[in-house]
Amino acid sequence: MPDPAETPSPCIVTDSWHDSVVVIRCVGDLDMLTIGALDRQIDAALKKKPSAMIVDLAALDFLASVGMGLLVDAHDKCGDTTQFMVVADGPATSRPMRLIGLGELFALHATLEDAFDAVKR
Repeated sequence: MPDPAETPSPCIVTDSWHDSVVVIRCVGDLDMLTIGALDRQIDAALKKKPSAMIVDLAALDFLASVGMGLLVDAHDKCGDTTQFMVVADGPATSRPMRLIGLGELFALHATLEDAFDAVKR
């Protein structure tokens, strides 16, 4: 059986900066085997002190509960200094987050454009 650490990740995590706003995009599946990539990207971005962090899950096919837990942790790490929001739309992402009440903890947006419009300038 192959070692999971040697198996290619079915989750691709990238970031892009727009002035002081960081957008972290996830493509694929976010589960316990792939969560580390997003966790590292969030920590690296926070070291640069962004004014806002947008986690874009629009291209995610699967969001495990461990991924939702990481979003809660990221929200907490952002504190009062970094605005935190998530882009999610559809049954694989926004539905489970809304069902467990994450939409009350942090802002959920259907599109990246909506999230940018909500960023406090």
